[in-house]
Amino acid sequence: MMSNRKVSLRLNDRTFMTYGIVAAGNDRRAAARLSLAVIYILAGLLHLARPDLLLLIMPSLVPFPRETIFVTGILEFAGAVALLSQRLRQAAGLAFALYAVCVYPANIKHAIDSLTSAHAMLGWWYHLPRLAFQPILVWWALYAGNLVRWPIPRRQEAENNELKIET
Repeated sequence: MMSNRKVSLRLNDRTFMTYGIVAAGNDRRAAARLSLAVIYILAGLLHLARPDLLLLIMPSLVPFPRETIFVTGILEFAGAVALLSQRLRQAAGLAFALYAVCVYPANIKHAIDSLTSAHAMLGWWYHLPRLAFQPILVWWALYAGNLVRWPIPRRQEAENNELKIET
């Protein structure tokens, strides 16, 4: 059974935006969408609030690094909102999957620079899981965007989304 749920972005008791989210009662995709949207909203805010932290990991081949960080912050925020929209969900899922692939070199550079630095604060305990998680993030974006079904078989997913009435 599908239901319409509303999500509002509020700040200081003022509602800025309200979005309808179409979700099934106990839908894994809805949870994936909402959690990924929250992660990208927070990442977008970090890009806008502290670009200096991200400049440290930006590969030198990227032109206009500060502006790139600012634009990606805006796009992360916009993509999170789009992921919650039924009409833009697939485009947002694909965009986030491609984005995760594109930022992978920056994550590798960050790991190499950090691990070879004399004053490295972050070690393998941080970088190895982060690098290993990137392919999962690609899948997560595609799954949340309703572009892939794997690893959940179609039959099981359809059964989870059906309204079951027992008599």
